[in-house]
Amino acid sequence: MTAQLSAPWLSRAPTVPERFVPSGARICPTTLTTSATLSSQSSTIQIVEVKNPSWQESGYANSNAFHGDQGESIWTDLDTDLYYWTKAIRPVQWFPGHIAKAEKELKDQLKLMDVVIEVRDARIPMSTSHPQMDSWLCNKKRILVLNREDMISTADRNAWAAYFARQGIKVVFSNGKLGMGTIKLGRLAKTMAADVNVKRRTKGLLSRPVRAGIVGYPNVGKSSLINRLLKRKMCAAAPRPGVTRELRWVRFGKDLELLDSPGILPMRISDQSAAIKLAICDDIGERSYDVADVAAILVQMLTRLPPVGTDALHKRYRIDVDALPGKMFVEKLALNLFNGDVHQAAFRILADFRKGKFGWTALERPPR
Repeated sequence: MTAQLSAPWLSRAPTVPERFVPSGARICPTTLTTSATLSSQSSTIQIVEVKNPSWQESGYANSNAFHGDQGESIWTDLDTDLYYWTKAIRPVQWFPGHIAKAEKELKDQLKLMDVVIEVRDARIPMSTSHPQMDSWLCNKKRILVLNREDMISTADRNAWAAYFARQGIKVVFSNGKLGMGTIKLGRLAKTMAADVNVKRRTKGLLSRPVRAGIVGYPNVGKSSLINRLLKRKMCAAAPRPGVTRELRWVRFGKDLELLDSPGILPMRISDQSAAIKLAICDDIGERSYDVADVAAILVQMLTRLPPVGTDALHKRYRIDVDALPGKMFVEKLALNLFNGDVHQAAFRILADFRKGKFGWTALERPPR
């Protein structure tokens, strides 16, 4: 069945911004149908043509091939589809008052840091990268931590490790809940900033602890990492954005000081594809988005990813996904399990993804 959708995010295919279309690319501004795929932006997307094939025709739903050129094509198509999808839903924006204050204080503290530890969500490393971070840090030594490595596949991990290695960026994969990667992180921070005390001694000054600032988006696991490093709960941590609201220095042994900071977001998120991923992964306040919209998008994303596909959704909810767009799937789940409560059904889908009920998978792959 290919009926025309009246869902708010599927009304008309908007124009793709020029920065996403390489020279010579062709765009087909076709209207999207129930079986159409909908996409996102990525700074390196090469859009050759938007044909909007059905999920069944594309062969993605049940394919096990997820590597090589075909794998790259799947991710590029998904990004393109997600970009279109976000155009007609309510924009996701969240900038509570404490973030503006924390951002100002963090900039002041940066000059005191010997090394900066930037924490990102391993499921969405690009979407949890602050667009102004490079300009803030300038030439500061930096360690990139991809937290929640337990929530992605080995293939995802290898792809990101290779990507950042090519850029010469030191990366630590971690699991803040279990403490995996924390010892390596502590050692690396001390090693990278060892020259600080060498310079102090040449000037006749006493050695001091290395100062490392931990920065990143909300709810990516910054405070949990610190608690694991210290082996005790020194910083408030909870699985929701906005728990840490003030900057705080804590001592780790005799030779390392850590700065715990609130999650920092841009005042306005222009990349709405990234914003949707933040919502899916619970890295932005729930008040910033419509839960039903985000869950519907997640359903259609998962059906496109072979590690998940339609089978995992059908097995979990006993609902045939093949002929249903995301919104209708959420509504059907609401009727089956929640007496028609779409909000509860949408929240269940998001919670199941965050708990790994569909298997662990990233929602991004490195740009080419």
